[in-house]
Amino acid sequence: MPQSIHTCDDARRLARRRLPWLVFDYIDGAAGVGYAEQLNRSTLQQMQLQPRILNDVEHRSLAVSVFGREAQLPIGISPMGMCNLSRPGADLMLARLAARHRLPIGASTAASTSLESIIEASEGNAWFQLYFSGQEADADRLMARAEAAGYETLILTVDVPEVGRRPRELRRGFTMPFRIGASQFIDFACHPQWSLSTLFQGAPALANFGGDFGEFDRTSSRAGADWGLLERIRDRWQGKLVVKGVLGVTDALSLKSAGVDAIQVSSHGGRQLDSAPPAIIALAEIRDAVGKEFPLFYDSGIRSGEDIVKAYASGADFVFLGRPWLFAIAAGGRQGLQQLLDVLASETSITLAQLGLRGLSEVDQTCLVNPAVPD
Repeated sequence: MPQSIHTCDDARRLARRRLPWLVFDYIDGAAGVGYAEQLNRSTLQQMQLQPRILNDVEHRSLAVSVFGREAQLPIGISPMGMCNLSRPGADLMLARLAARHRLPIGASTAASTSLESIIEASEGNAWFQLYFSGQEADADRLMARAEAAGYETLILTVDVPEVGRRPRELRRGFTMPFRIGASQFIDFACHPQWSLSTLFQGAPALANFGGDFGEFDRTSSRAGADWGLLERIRDRWQGKLVVKGVLGVTDALSLKSAGVDAIQVSSHGGRQLDSAPPAIIALAEIRDAVGKEFPLFYDSGIRSGEDIVKAYASGADFVFLGRPWLFAIAAGGRQGLQQLLDVLASETSITLAQLGLRGLSEVDQTCLVNPAVPD
C-alpha cells in the first residue's frame, strides 16, 4: 500500500525519495533558475477566492463538458513525454484513469507507449499531441496514424521552437537514450527499487518512432514552424484542433481567426522560458480578448482544487495538470495516481461549497477577490 498522498506536494516528496536524481530532475526541472515555474505558483497562490454563505450547496457536481463530451471531473491529463520513466506502465495507468473518469488525456508525440495503445486503454478519451519535428512529411504521417487509430482531437504544441535550457537535467547528464557514466551508475545504484523494476520491464523508449516514422530527437530545432504550417495542419486535420503553449493576446486572436477549435494557455509549466509571464494572468487577458464563447483550456502551476477553481474563474473552459500525475505514479503506482485524483476532486468540491456554488458552470470572475486582470 503506498504512503498516503494528501497534496500534490506529498506526491512530489515521495517521488523524490524513489526516483533516481536524474529522472526526478528531468520531471521536476524548469527552464533557467526556475523563476517562471515559481511565478506561476506564487501568482496562483496570491489570488484570493470570495466565500459565500447559506446557498444550499449540499448537492454539487464536478462534471464539465469538453468538445461535447462530459468529463466526470474538471481536470485532464496534459501530454507528457516519456512518462514510463516515473514507473513502468505509467502511460497506461494514466490512460486507464482517463477511461474510468472520462477525462481527456494528451498522448504525446514523445510518449513511451504507442499512440494506438494509449487511445485503446483510454477508451477513446485520448487526444494526440503533435510536435513539429522540422519535417512536414513526418507530421503528416503521424497525423494519418492518429486519425487511423481513432483520435478525434489533435493538440499542436507551439511553444518549443527550441528546447528550453533546463540546468538541473543538464547537470545530471540526462539524455534519451540514457548514456551511463559513473555518476549515472551511482545514481541508479542508490535507487534500486526503480532501477530493478525498470531493468526487469526494459528501459522506456520513444514508442511512436522507428521504421516509416523515423527517429525523434527531443533536442532538435522546431524553429521552422510558421503560420503557413498551421494553415496546412488545419486543412489536413478534420477533427478538433487545439493549439497549446499560448501566452499572448495577439497570437490568440490570430489563432482564432485561423480556425483552430480551442487554445490551451500554457507556459509549458515554466520549462521553456524563465522570463515568461504567469500563465494564469495570460489566461484572463486572452479570455477578455477572444470573448466568452471561444474555448480556452489551461495548464501551468495547478497544484490543488483551489487552483483549479481559480483557473475556471479566470476564464478556462477546462484545466489540465502535468507532472504531479507522474509524481503520484512514482510514489504509489496506480493507487498513488487514484489517491491524487481523489484529493484534487475533494479539494475542488470543498472549494465550490465554500464559494456557495454547485458546479463549475457557476464559477466566474466574481469568485475572485483580486482577479488576475483588473477591470
